[in-house]
Amino acid sequence: MPGAAPTPEEGLEVLDVNAVRRWAVLVRSAFAARRAEIDALNVFPVPDGDTGTNLFLTFDGAVDRTLTEPADTGAGDLLVVFAKNLLWSARGNSGVILSQLARGLAEACQGEAVIRAATLAKGLVAGDRRAWEAVTDPREGTILSVSRAASQGGLAEAASGLHAVARAALESGRTALERTPQQLEVLARAGVVDAGGAGLVLLLECLERLCAGDDGRLVLSLAKSGRRGLRPLGPAAMPVPLDTEPAAEEAAPEYEVMYLLGDATDAGADVLRQRLVELGDSVLVVGADGTWNVHAHVDDVGAAIEAGIEAGRPHQVRVARLAQDAPQPPRLPPGHPAPDGTGLIACAAGDGLAQLFREAGAAVLSTGPGKRTTTGELIAAIRERHEAGAHGVIILPNDGDTELAAAAAARAVADEGIEALVVRSHTPVQGVAAIAVFEPSASAGANVLAMQFAAAGTRHGAVTIADRSALTSGGRCEPGDVLGIVDEDIVIVGSDLTRVGAAVGARLLSSGGELLTVIVGDGATLDLGEAVAEAARHERREVESTVLRGGQQVYPLLLGVE
Repeated sequence: MPGAAPTPEEGLEVLDVNAVRRWAVLVRSAFAARRAEIDALNVFPVPDGDTGTNLFLTFDGAVDRTLTEPADTGAGDLLVVFAKNLLWSARGNSGVILSQLARGLAEACQGEAVIRAATLAKGLVAGDRRAWEAVTDPREGTILSVSRAASQGGLAEAASGLHAVARAALESGRTALERTPQQLEVLARAGVVDAGGAGLVLLLECLERLCAGDDGRLVLSLAKSGRRGLRPLGPAAMPVPLDTEPAAEEAAPEYEVMYLLGDATDAGADVLRQRLVELGDSVLVVGADGTWNVHAHVDDVGAAIEAGIEAGRPHQVRVARLAQDAPQPPRLPPGHPAPDGTGLIACAAGDGLAQLFREAGAAVLSTGPGKRTTTGELIAAIRERHEAGAHGVIILPNDGDTELAAAAAARAVADEGIEALVVRSHTPVQGVAAIAVFEPSASAGANVLAMQFAAAGTRHGAVTIADRSALTSGGRCEPGDVLGIVDEDIVIVGSDLTRVGAAVGARLLSSGGELLTVIVGDGATLDLGEAVAEAARHERREVESTVLRGGQQVYPLLLGVE
């Protein structure tokens, strides 16, 4: 019978519904056992790594919601339900990517009473494609590299049986995981493999052990890929010497291009978005039902407009020279008011930030290390705003590890006819800049253009405390050292919060700027923030400053310069 317990030599021939349930429970147990180890695969020596926690909570929530499904559900249809539940409970970028891997697998298996080798191989490939599509700027050296390798490995064994597919996917995934430090310098410098990729390898090992027929004897392979056990990777993976001159910053694109795009399909808009990412930065392609707002910073204006012509019908084209025209947030175009206003949702990492966003009219959801906002929470908040009369909703994730969840929520409610758009605010200081230009009476599309411009125009930094020894761009640090972060890289190692904060502010202002925002975290005082702001004003008399109490964990100071 399908799914009958085999001997380890035989392995399973198919996955029936009970085998799929066992796989889900086994993965949940593995994530629970290894969540702390995966969290520790953090490229920064800072206690904010929570990939393992996000994977566990994502899977745990989905398992609880799925185990109540009727026993007569086929294996493929159970996967469909499970994938939907994974999306609802997804936390962090890793959780969202995991939900997309499951979505592709489920799409390939839908309607199948049992899952055979060829279907499993096809599903791994479909899941990999969905995962890559979910990320705006996919990169090698991440969970996506592991997924691609695993799917191709499994596909090569599609004719060899179920266990052969699972074993090949696992072996290929392990190899890809060990290679991630060679693909991303930040991993090599930290001496770790990619955390999301490690989680995926753990999931694949659960599948392989299940298909082998001995899922009770799981050999948790993560220990072979952790910080201490990572084998030497050769010169290509060695950190850059500390005395090496930093690379010159790339010149910013010369032109800002904006236009409305009509008669475009969702697929056409996706192609346009990818093309604009290749041409420049600050890319925004938002809208629905054939009409899109397009924004990008590029050097080749003609190519940016030509890409729009290939996707649909560009009109109301505006071009400005960024190097000469003093960039200001774009004016909200008249004639497109939302009758009942635009709703706003903001994720906040502390009580002070939550209060600030509420005062701007936002519904606030809590986020932060170990408690990232879920896709389901965002979907519920969007629906609530829509039911309250908002004709469009703006989401401010204010956290780089919540952006994919926000994007997934926006896509989910689009199927219900609700317009929800995401501002790519990586940090709270970018969110604060964005709410300064929010206009409730304007449309969501008009608002998101202005807010994204404000967020993208805010350089950001932070000050925190090291929790372990590590080699950073600013030199070697030890536990207790004060770390200064500029644009997501540790560039200063010191011993005094005020001095490091002042140095971060000076770095941010070195490229120009008129307004310094300092957000004080939990356990720090407003006096600390004022001292950092005063140091900036002492160096640059024309700079205005604002000090706010944020209450965020881990980071005593967050800084932004507009």
